Amino acid sequence: MTPLVSILIPAYNAEEYLAETLESAVAQTWAHREIIVVDDGSKDRTLEIAKGFEPRGVTVISQKNQGAAAARNAALAASRGDYIQWLDADDLLGPEKIARQVAALLRDPNRRVLLSAEWGRFMYRPDRAEFTPTALWADLSPSEWLRLKLSDNLYMQTATWLVSRQLTDAAGLWNTALLGDDDGEYFCRVLLKSEAIRFVPGSQVFYRMAGSDTLSVIGQSDRKMEAHIHSMQLHMGYLRSLEDSDRVHAACVNYLQASLIHVYPERPDIVEQMHEMARDLGGRLTLPKLSWKYSMLGAVFGMRQAKRWQGKLRGVRWTVARRIDRALSRTGGNRAPGTA
Repeated sequence: MTPLVSILIPAYNAEEYLAETLESAVAQTWAHREIIVVDDGSKDRTLEIAKGFEPRGVTVISQKNQGAAAARNAALAASRGDYIQWLDADDLLGPEKIARQVAALLRDPNRRVLLSAEWGRFMYRPDRAEFTPTALWADLSPSEWLRLKLSDNLYMQTATWLVSRQLTDAAGLWNTALLGDDDGEYFCRVLLKSEAIRFVPGSQVFYRMAGSDTLSVIGQSDRKMEAHIHSMQLHMGYLRSLEDSDRVHAACVNYLQASLIHVYPERPDIVEQMHEMARDLGGRLTLPKLSWKYSMLGAVFGMRQAKRWQGKLRGVRWTVARRIDRALSRTGGNRAPGTA
């Protein structure tokens, strides 16, 4: 059995990173594969760079801009693989990522089993990626995986998964209506159709941190806040469809509590909705607090302004850190995963 693996890459204005991502796909030690890039109406050199890899077996599709979810759906429609490997246009696969996962599935060829992998964060130097195990780095049932995700506010990076065609077809298409967390919602549906999650040690993904994790990412947009609460409702509904127990209710309350900061105090209507959801689950939410220095600012200028300052400062720190790491990558080399 030598399953064909489809590596599917949506790309939009990714000229800075796409070549490195495609090199990591082409370098996979699992030879029976296809690589498909969907350029989602990029305005830079993304399409040109992708076409430069066509002689090396990469298929390139171009469409007008419709968003990442639509680009992924287009890539999936064009694919033929027995297994699907999703890959964002700025992330990297370790050279044996797919081969190790295929070896695991060949030992127990159940197409309802979902395979996961290790993942580490980096900016410009993948050889400095930080791999931090979590409770999700384990063999788990779908209900336990989702419970841990919500309870401990955890996630697995998109490219960690290797998904059979059977599970992919059962899960359905990516949701093009979601403004954020479309990957989290999609893989919830994949999990619902799976029998088990098998974690494969040594199979690695390198996740490029391309933006700052600021509160303002959601908090500045009413549409994003509304999309966020919708995604949360879907997540909790998916988990409760698998197990509706006291421990699941507690996990959902923890999930609500961790996300409350994204909408408080900007949207009191959504805040009250989240309080009501927690009460229905038998729990109670407390109003979120910022760190002590921003809490002091909040006491004087208000929570909303303090959140904005916190977001701006984090953005400045992030920009400085990225510039330093980029400079170091140019002076010290930028070794690809798996190279000496």
